[in-house]
Amino acid sequence: MDNLIVTRMEETMMEACVDLFIDTFTRPPWNDVYESRDQLSDFFRNHFANNYFLGYVLLVNGEIKGLSLGMKKPWIQGLEYYIDEFCIHHSLQGQGIGSRFIRAIEVEVKHEGLNGIILLTEKENPAFKFYLDNGFQELEGMVIVGK
Repeated sequence: MDNLIVTRMEETMMEACVDLFIDTFTRPPWNDVYESRDQLSDFFRNHFANNYFLGYVLLVNGEIKGLSLGMKKPWIQGLEYYIDEFCIHHSLQGQGIGSRFIRAIEVEVKHEGLNGIILLTEKENPAFKFYLDNGFQELEGMVIVGK
């Protein structure tokens, strides 16, 4: 599949991104249940409203088939790209397209002057292996806490 284009996510793409997000994460292995489409539209709008917002879409034959929703995260050594959500359309998973998308994002964030990419994922989720296979490393000694 050679007709892949990676570009910055724009607010005009929001509805298509919400559709992709719902279609991806309501399927196994995630099986997420959302209160409403409005809940996810608000989630995306809140990201767009963040002055550090940074998102990318993967276009396949002109259609949004992948997304990376995140932000520029300040760090002592500069800014990093924090991926809050990443997905590839279910029909394209397992074909190396997500890996191509991540590699393209790496190039883009370097052009943006960012120092790296970080994200959170669950160890038991297939995405964990995907990220390891794409050069991400588990940060030993790091834990997530919440209240």
